[in-house]
Amino acid sequence: MVKTVGNMDKILQIDSVEKYCELYGLDCPNELVSVVELSDAENLVHDVCNFGIYTMFLKHEKCGEMKYGMTTYDYAEGTIVSIGPGQVVSCNTPEGRRPRCTALLFSPKLIRGTSLGRQMQRYSFFSYTSNEALHMSDEEKNIVIDCMAKIKAEAADEIDVHSRSIVLKNIELLLEYCLRFYDRQFTTRETVNKGIIERFDALLFDYMNSGEQRRQGLPTVKYFADKICLSPNYFGDVVKRLTGRTAQEHILSRLIDMGKEMLIGTDKSVSDIAYDLGFQYPQHFSRFFKNKVGLTPKEFRKEL
Repeated sequence: MVKTVGNMDKILQIDSVEKYCELYGLDCPNELVSVVELSDAENLVHDVCNFGIYTMFLKHEKCGEMKYGMTTYDYAEGTIVSIGPGQVVSCNTPEGRRPRCTALLFSPKLIRGTSLGRQMQRYSFFSYTSNEALHMSDEEKNIVIDCMAKIKAEAADEIDVHSRSIVLKNIELLLEYCLRFYDRQFTTRETVNKGIIERFDALLFDYMNSGEQRRQGLPTVKYFADKICLSPNYFGDVVKRLTGRTAQEHILSRLIDMGKEMLIGTDKSVSDIAYDLGFQYPQHFSRFFKNKVGLTPKEFRKEL
């Protein structure tokens, strides 16, 4: 019988692979990395959990809800949700139902000091929210299952001195495949994602023409991601995919354009223009402008 445990009013700290397996009543042959089947869980934990480990959940069927912050996502068959250290998540599975889900769990300690550890920032999907899950074809899902099976086999026992290296290489291979699959997903959703860019530009225009800069300072990527209800990383990846530049570069480009328009079309001083654009100090605007345009604001104005 599966027991449902937990209290949604508290936050559990899951700071190790061993702690996760203990909570769910799962075997943990390796304290640094494990591949587990949640259908084998003795307990279904419904607490809000703060993860201190890397986790990748591969759903084999539509089952239950996962919640990040205030966003609830009923994630379906053939999806993968990746959670990095520092993410706060809750999962709610219907009473009496065993979730058919395979989970890869690995500790930051496993990758510390390794080439994989040094490039983890490439795998930005660990900071995506659950409604930005990876949706896979059957062929892609089988590739993920194969990678996880190899990791599980090597992690089950310290077979020999090569096991850790093989585990790390297979985790890296899995993450590279996920990057490829996300690229495919960005492509297949290009029409939807173009709407994100249009909203971004509209929000950016409103922000810059409403005087918000003087009150809140320079616009940030997080500000616009929150407005569009996306995680900053996913939002940034969509912008980069469709425009060829980062969301921050997109914002700075618009700032330069607006600065040029104000220098050309108004008699405002450089200091007033700097404050209007959201710069705290005029000299920061002058340095920024010269770095991007090759001229100081005053030199640019004189050139016209």
